[in-house]
Amino acid sequence: MPIRLIAIDIDGTLLDSRGQVPEGNQRAIAAAVERGVEVALVTGRRYTFALPVAERLPVPLTMIVNNGALVRTKQGETFARQLLPRESARRVLGATADFRMGALLLFDRPKENQILYESLDWNNPSRTDYWRRNREYLTQITPLEAGLTEDPIQVMYTGGVAEMRRLGERLAGLEFANEYAVQMTEYEAKNFTLLDVLHAEVSKGAALRHWAERRGYAASEVMAIGDNFNDREMLDFAGVAVVMGNSVAEMRSDGRHVTGTNDEGGVGQAIERFALRET
Repeated sequence: MPIRLIAIDIDGTLLDSRGQVPEGNQRAIAAAVERGVEVALVTGRRYTFALPVAERLPVPLTMIVNNGALVRTKQGETFARQLLPRESARRVLGATADFRMGALLLFDRPKENQILYESLDWNNPSRTDYWRRNREYLTQITPLEAGLTEDPIQVMYTGGVAEMRRLGERLAGLEFANEYAVQMTEYEAKNFTLLDVLHAEVSKGAALRHWAERRGYAASEVMAIGDNFNDREMLDFAGVAVVMGNSVAEMRSDGRHVTGTNDEGGVGQAIERFALRET
């Protein structure tokens, strides 16, 4: 069946290692949209951090952000939203007090108090650029639990790979682990991991499946392109699953299609191969 929906991760996938969208990716996406194919950016980024990337692509886009917690258009219309219950967030923070450095609460707010933190390592080279680019959205609050005046989108932790794996194991073993989902994005070469604690039913895959159903697309008509562990569920759902040449090694060993790296315009290559080929 022809591809009717293409789901594309952003970091490590759509963007190259310099944070740019390769021309080949732009051309292929534009050609797919011209043929009537819908394109969705499916990312762990929050909406305001993903929007500048979306705006580089002059085509209509669906934006599935926060690892599936929110579904919006580029214009800001919200189609779906699943927040983490604040009491679950409070319990998670209490059970992970020794991982508090770098912990964040993310909220669905226009700007002020969108990201709350208790303490950050402003000299951490793996996060300095992120803190700088998002400083206008950051607010310090002590203790972090005091910021839970409403349900957050997620609790987010950052740290080294081994440290975040230990945190993931702890979260998986808590007696209330059924109250939330955990999504991890690892960059082993940089010794850096993002760990997101979300609503129990949230994942990129769940959000993509619900969106496809809403739009009337069969799974066989959906193509997904990703590179990291948080892309696994959406790749499992899609009829055509493509992983980047630079993806986590484990993702390339699961029998999925492999395209070029993000620096080689692998997204454009995959779209040309599976969505634009003549049948």
